[in-house]
Parts: sequence; structure tokens; C-alpha cells
Amino acid sequence: MNVLLVYPLFPKTFWSYEKILELVNRKVLLPPLGLITVAAILPQEWNFKLVDRNVRTITEAEWQWADLVILSAMIVQKDDLLSLIKEAKQRGKKVACGGPYPTSVPEDPQSAGVDYLILDEGEITLPMFVEAIAKGEPSGIFRTTEKPDITGTPVPRFDLLELDAYDSMSIQFSRGCPFQCEFCDIIVLYGRKPRTKTPAQLLAELDRLNELGWRRSVFMVDDNFIGNKRNVRLLLQELKIWQLNHQYPFSFITEASVDLAADQELMDLMMECRFDAVFVGIETPDEESLQLTQKFQNTRSSLFEAVETITKTGLRVMAGFIIGFDGEKSGAGDRIVQFVKQTGIPATTFAMLQALPHTALSHRLEKEGRLRSGNGNINQTTLLNFVPTRPIEEIAREYVEAFCAIYEPNAYLDRVYSYYLKMGAPRVKPPDRAPSWIDLKALAIVIWRQGFKRNTRWKFWHHLFSMIKKNPAVWEQYLTVCAHNEHFMEYRDIVRNEIEVQLAAYWVEEERLKKLQDVSKKELDLLAS
Repeated sequence: MNVLLVYPLFPKTFWSYEKILELVNRKVLLPPLGLITVAAILPQEWNFKLVDRNVRTITEAEWQWADLVILSAMIVQKDDLLSLIKEAKQRGKKVACGGPYPTSVPEDPQSAGVDYLILDEGEITLPMFVEAIAKGEPSGIFRTTEKPDITGTPVPRFDLLELDAYDSMSIQFSRGCPFQCEFCDIIVLYGRKPRTKTPAQLLAELDRLNELGWRRSVFMVDDNFIGNKRNVRLLLQELKIWQLNHQYPFSFITEASVDLAADQELMDLMMECRFDAVFVGIETPDEESLQLTQKFQNTRSSLFEAVETITKTGLRVMAGFIIGFDGEKSGAGDRIVQFVKQTGIPATTFAMLQALPHTALSHRLEKEGRLRSGNGNINQTTLLNFVPTRPIEEIAREYVEAFCAIYEPNAYLDRVYSYYLKMGAPRVKPPDRAPSWIDLKALAIVIWRQGFKRNTRWKFWHHLFSMIKKNPAVWEQYLTVCAHNEHFMEYRDIVRNEIEVQLAAYWVEEERLKKLQDVSKKELDLLAS
């Protein structure tokens, strides 16, 4: 069986980082961990090829070679996924599909003509699919309500990846989250009881990456790395030894709830394992909105103090913010800008609230008759997909202005500078290595653009020399984060343009619906008379 694994295109998003990746000669930030895990679970006597469409196109020879095409996608990849299904079917190929988006909205790939839907978690549903293939069944839907024990999940097939195309590598230790945020689909997909691999499993994955020569960052893609603190501690204790014995070949990034700040021992362990950064979902500084959306873990202590504690420990905070919560007062965008400025957080994702399929939020809004029709391609620049409690245009305008204010180039440099002045020093040091030609070229381009070409030149040099003097242990990290401004400068324009287009379309649709309602009212009046 020749199996072609295909990962659909992403549109430009906050995380695309195209301008940064161009500097270091990479194509994509992260690889498709789900697909290489699927390849590890399927029979190993099958033959596999993987094409990440974000890296390159599928060749005609690869289409001809394939007996079966398997795709996986998130909702943001919807358009290309559906297009790929249709293209594969036109070529007479059998097509199987799974992942978060098909699991949440299976009717979409079905309408595109997919033969097999492998939904939910593959440790259970992939063997069901393999059995159906062995029986010669031409189609099928494979589902389960059971959450698998992932201590038996094999090492992903990292060898299928074009490793040089990626800036960071993905691995996973846990699935699920113990919290109950109303808007979150992670607890819908993976449950509220965090399940973890064993430390030995994760170290085996790192061994494999080490053997393949990977030496860059590793993103622990857990949606809440500290959901099961007991097991995380066990992992970190062993990872600390592994890193020391292998001379710290990898740095790590992960995602965690903000209550990480309350566990200094855990943060210290992460630093000793060479964790560099952590993404936390702050969502909003408005406590009433946090209470309403049931993100209670963010209301138990000061969010500002939590960010300060994590930063001073030495972990760079990346944060997610959302605008458009029910009952939200005007000026929410400005309040987010002020919080970001006060804390100094360099990278903050910022989006309008979305009611994702099957979440508690979508169920509530559906009962209230407030869900907007259609199942669009949701990303950071998508208008709210429901009727909010204040004007949608007001929310959209606040969103655009806040995003542009946060990533105004001079404001960004000031913020990064203030943030890194208080950043704790790394606890471990990998062996020195000579910078590559690509690294030197990227550095030269950033220095030319920010230190000479643009009006940021004075701040760039003042802040850089001051950082080297006042907090020399982190100046290299500081300069790297300054370089991220190359992406945000372009993405500000993308945000503004995409929101303007959607608002125009929104008002056209609203006018159309109003006319239909007026016609219906006139018809009812005529019937009544």
C-alpha cells in the first residue's frame, strides 16, 4: 500500500512568520505532527511519502504513486483541504481524512467526496480504519467517544519530514486540559482529564530527533503542558538529565495555563531543561469577561504579577488575547494595549472571539439564536461568527487599532527592551558554536533595516547597547525577538485590510437580510388585510 500523506496550506496568520523564516532560509514554522504520528500508528509495511503543502507542491509522480491519500487539517486549513480532496478524487484516488477540523465538522469533507473519515484520536480509530481496508470496504466513518491511553503511542515518523524546511520541531507530551473555558474546543476534542506519555516515550522521541541531526528549537505542543503537574515533574526530572548528557541540543517552548506562575519549583525545572518560552492564554484583563467565559484560573491572582514572576524566572511569555466577550464594555482593545504595555510581553496573539463547533459557547449562542450562519475559515483576522452584545463594527475597529498599536515598530522595540531588562538569565549553557552564514546574513539584514534604514534606528542602537550593559545574559535572545518585528510590520497591514473587506461584506449581507425581512413583513401585512 502506497500512502501519500498531505498537509494542506495555511493562509497567512499571526504564526506564519514568513518574513522571519525568509531571513533564516526556512519555509514553515512547525511540521505536521499529527500526520507523522498517523504514519507511525499505521502498518509499517505500508510505504509512506509526506507532502507539506506549506513547503512545496505535490508532484505528478507522487499523485501517480499513491494508492491512498490521507489528509489532516485544522479549521484554518479548510479551503485547501476541501480542494485537495476533490483533486485526489478527480485522479481516481481513495481519500481518507482526519484531524481537528474533520472531527468537528465531518459533513464538510464528506460533501467534498472523501471516502474514509478517521475521526477523534487515531490510537483507537486508525486500527478500525486498517481493519476496514483489510476487509476491502470502499468507505467508512470511524469514531470513538473513548479517550485513548497514549502511553502506547509510537515515536512519530520524523524521518518523513523535509527537516531543513522547518524552523522548529513539534512533539507532544500530553492531551487534554483540566479547565473549562467556555470558548475552548480542546476539552471537547481531548477531554478535561489530561493524559500523558511516559518520560521514556518522550525521551525516545528526542533520541530520534537527535539521531536525525535536529539541533533547533522543539515546541512541546501540549495545549496545557502543566495540566498534570505530577507527570510533568517526572518528565522534567528525566529531561534535565537527558539534556545534560547530550549537551543541551534542544531548546523548548510550550503552552501552559497562567497558574504556572504559582509553582516556582516547576518553573525552575523547566529552566534547567532549557525551556526558553511559554505561551499563556490571558485572553483579557477584564475580570468580568474572564468570569463569564469560565476562565476562573485567570482570576485567582494578579495577571500582571503572574507575567512578572514567569519573566523574572527566565521564561519569555507569549500571550493570547481575545476581544468580543459578552457584556464587554467599550474600550476593551485599549485595555489590552495597556496591559501589554504594562507587562512588556513581546509577542501577543490577538483575535476576535469565535464560537468553535461543539464548544459550550457555541451551544449557548445557538440556544440564544445568536450564531451567524456559515462555517467560515477561522483565523486571527476573522470577524466574530455570532451576534455580540455590542456593535460588531465597534469590536472590529477596536481590534484593528489595538493590534496596530501593539505592533507599531517603535512601540514594539520599547516594549521588548523593557521586557528583557527584567528577564531572568538562562540556567544552562549549551556548547558554543560558530554562527552559520545564514544566521550572519539574517543578523545583518535586521541590523540594516532596524538600525539604519527605518526611523527605529536610534531606539535600536540605544536599546541594544543598554541591554548588553544591563542584562548581558539575554542580549542574544533580545535581538532575536527584535527581529520578529519584521513579521509584525507586514501583518499589521494584513489585519487592517482583511477586517475592512469582511466588514464591507458584512454590511452588504445585513442590508440583504433587512430587505428580505421587509418583504416578508409586507407579505404578512397583505395576508392579514
